Amino acid sequence: MSNISSKTITSFKYVYLIIFFAFLSGIFYPLINELSFDIVINGIVVLFIGLIGGIILFKSTTSETKKELFFGIGFSLIGFSLYLIYYTADLI
Repeated sequence: MSNISSKTITSFKYVYLIIFFAFLSGIFYPLINELSFDIVINGIVVLFIGLIGGIILFKSTTSETKKELFFGIGFSLIGFSLYLIYYTADLI
C-alpha cells in the first residue's frame, strides 16, 4: 500500500510541475492572441532543463563521491537553459 501511495504522490508532483511551468511560460498568451504554442513548449522545456540543472547542482552538495561531476553538469545545464532563454528571445 505504501508503494502505491508513494508512486501516486511522485506522479502528482511531476504533473503539478508541468502545469506550473505551463502557466509560468505563458500558456494563455497564444490562446488570447491566436498564435502557435511553439513558444510555450519551448518555455516549458527551458524551465525543465533549468530545474534539472538545479537539482543536479544540489546533488553535488550532498554527494560524497561525485561532487565535481554533479557540479559541472548542474552548472552546464543551467547555463544551457540561460542560453536557450536568450536564443528564444532573439537576443543571440
